[in-house]
Amino acid sequence: NGANDRWPDRLAERLAQRQPGSAAGVVNAGIGGNRVLSQGAIAIFGQSALARFDRDVLAVPGVTHVIVLEGVNDLGSDKTNPPTAEALIGGYRQLIARGHAHGLKMIGATILPYGGAAYFGEPGEAARQAVNRWIRTGHAFDAVIDLDAAIRDPARPERMRADLQSGDWLHPNDAGYRVMGDAVD
Repeated sequence: NGANDRWPDRLAERLAQRQPGSAAGVVNAGIGGNRVLSQGAIAIFGQSALARFDRDVLAVPGVTHVIVLEGVNDLGSDKTNPPTAEALIGGYRQLIARGHAHGLKMIGATILPYGGAAYFGEPGEAARQAVNRWIRTGHAFDAVIDLDAAIRDPARPERMRADLQSGDWLHPNDAGYRVMGDAVD
């Protein structure tokens, strides 16, 4: 905690190294437990991405690019009956359309693997695979960051590499966040 070792921190560090003295910045509007489609059952999980997009993205002065990394909590919220891939893709399409309407470049990040997490389920994994396939090949986003490929275990692609996860198989550790920040081209 407080070490500023999250993946957006690594991205900001890399941007500063690439363009010394520039006014580029990275705003981290991530909320733990957040979802694309629905509100969290616990208040700290905040409003859905669809509900908070205007406040957390469009209201940021000078914003030009948006990285959308959301969805695992939608898929894990109900192990046996998660939202369909089509429903989640519909939520992404809404975010993309709203960003494009304001001239923003919308960048899709694939959903991280979460096998081994307490709320992992096969229906959610099937939806994650379908959503990630759409993110990679659907051409709806202006660019794609394949965080799934960067952090997954090649032998067990539904899981993160063991050395990159924090112990709950849901959240990366500092090394995992560094890999994620380095995966941004």
